[in-house]
Order: sequence, then structure tokens, then C-alpha cells
Amino acid sequence: MHRNPQRRRITFIFPIYNEEENIALLDTTVGQVIEPLADRYDFSFLYVDDGSRDGSLARLTELAERDDRVTVIELARNFGHQMAVTAGLDLVDADAVIIMDSDLQDPPRVALELIERWEQGYDVVYAQRRSRRDSAFKKLTAGVFYQVLRTLASVDIPKNTGDFRLIDRKVVDELRKYRERDRFLRGLVAYVGFKQTAVLFDRDKRHAGVTGYPLRKMLRFAADGILGFSVAPLKMITRLGHLISLLSFFGILYVAGVKLFAPETAVPGWAFMTIAMFFLGGIQIIMLGVLGSYIGRTYSQVQNRPLYGVASVRTAMLATSEAGSTAR
Repeated sequence: MHRNPQRRRITFIFPIYNEEENIALLDTTVGQVIEPLADRYDFSFLYVDDGSRDGSLARLTELAERDDRVTVIELARNFGHQMAVTAGLDLVDADAVIIMDSDLQDPPRVALELIERWEQGYDVVYAQRRSRRDSAFKKLTAGVFYQVLRTLASVDIPKNTGDFRLIDRKVVDELRKYRERDRFLRGLVAYVGFKQTAVLFDRDKRHAGVTGYPLRKMLRFAADGILGFSVAPLKMITRLGHLISLLSFFGILYVAGVKLFAPETAVPGWAFMTIAMFFLGGIQIIMLGVLGSYIGRTYSQVQNRPLYGVASVRTAMLATSEAGSTAR
């Protein structure tokens, strides 16, 4: 494919995990959406296969063989959505990138609005959900998560946003410097700064397949967001310890008062003591769990292992195996 050096380049990054039913429609829809801008920009598509177990990789290989704008990165195994996006950001070469999920819940037509705001001078344009066609449980848990995150996080992370956004090259270069393992990319993008703005959109239903974020992964992802950008849980442990100590002090005063001034009313309190013991024991275990979460993240980081491994790279002009190659 011959590129015009005078035109700016925009690359779409699609993390793929078991999305064989969505790939063809995604490719067609995005192609139709960007067609009006084809005379102004050079577009390319970077698909990152995150260890799919279905026929996704075969579908992507077919795309790469017939469209020289397509590059397929095959990861060595399933590393998770955030690592797949990270791999795309590490390997992309464009003036701007648009990160978009492949289940078509992120409407490709919104990409035109993202590009328009980028043309106005913004470095990051994130798509913010005005409405979402999810279950009541998903809406409730998402609302609670963003409220907790905004309360505890040390940076202002916009609510009702995912990874669907446009990022300028200089922001991509900055993000490449951040190599933590427990990644929360929307938090990192907020952390690095630059000129950012939102585009509101209505999220669609998943076209086909099942979500890659069941409840277990959602909880872990929420923990990454909170623990990665806040030490508030550690501060809460200290405050809770102070509160329990204060209550204990008042309890001692109460017991001493009863013994001194109304000993006849004193009743053996074995039941109360047992409940108090279990209560304090539970609090201590929770405290140890919070501390363990931070220590575990530190341990994982100091191991300094590569974030992901790349098994192969496929394009219309290149089909090469790079088993064992890793991120910086």
C-alpha cells in the first residue's frame, strides 16, 4: 500500500478475543464509516488477537491477506484486554489511534466525531456513554464503580467511559513509558494529561458472542482501577483502626463506671465479648487483605517480566513468526 507522506495517518486498534462472529461485520461497518474521509487520511487497522480459542485468528488472517491496510498481531496466549490494547499501542505507527472494542457496542460511526474533535486540537477524545443497553445489574455495578473511583482516585477519571477513544501520537508515546502490569488504561490516559475532551454517545447491544468481562474479571478490573490510582484504602485502614480504638476506650470507661458506681447491675458479658472478638478479627483480616493487594501488586511489578509475548505478525505483505518476542 502506497501512503501519501503529506496526509496524516489514523490507525484503529481492535483487541480480539473469541470474536469470529463479529469480525466481518466490524470490518465492513468501519470501512463504510471512514469512506468519506479516505481522501484526507490514510487509515489502517491493527487487530490484536489475545489468544482466541475460536476461529478469530483465521478470520483475521483472511482480512490481512486481502487488505493491505490490515495488520494482525497474534499474542502468544491470552494476556487480557488491557494488555492486548497495550500491545497495539506499543506497535502502532500513526499520527492518531482509535481504540475500539470489536463487539460493535462501540458504534463505529462515533469515530467520525472523535476525529472531528481531534482536528480541533484535542490530544485525547474519549467516548462517554450517554446511555447503555446493558442489564440492570451491569448498569448498577458500573454506576457504583465509577462513583467509588471518582471518590477515591488521585486523578480525575471521567465516568461512564471505556477504552473507546482517539489518542494523538504524542500521548501514545507518553503512555509507552508506563509499564505497570495491573493496567487500567483509561486511568493512565487521564493521568498523563494533555488536552482532553469528551464525545457523548449511546452504546449499542453486543452484536454476537459473549462478553469477555464476566463478574470475576469485572471485580478484578475494578480493583486495578482503585488500587492503581488511590491509596485511600490504606488510609481507611488507619482511620478504622482509630475509630475502633476510640470505641474501645469508651467501652473501658463504661465498664469502669459500672464497676465503681453500679456494681449490682453488672452482668457477665461473655456473649458480647465473643461477638466483639469475631468482629475485630474480621476487621483485621480485611485489613490484611487490603495490604496484601498492594503488596501483591508490588511483587508482580518488581519481577519485571515482559507484559506480553507476540507469536506472529500478519499483513498482506508480511507473514512472519516472532515467537518469544515481547514488549519493551
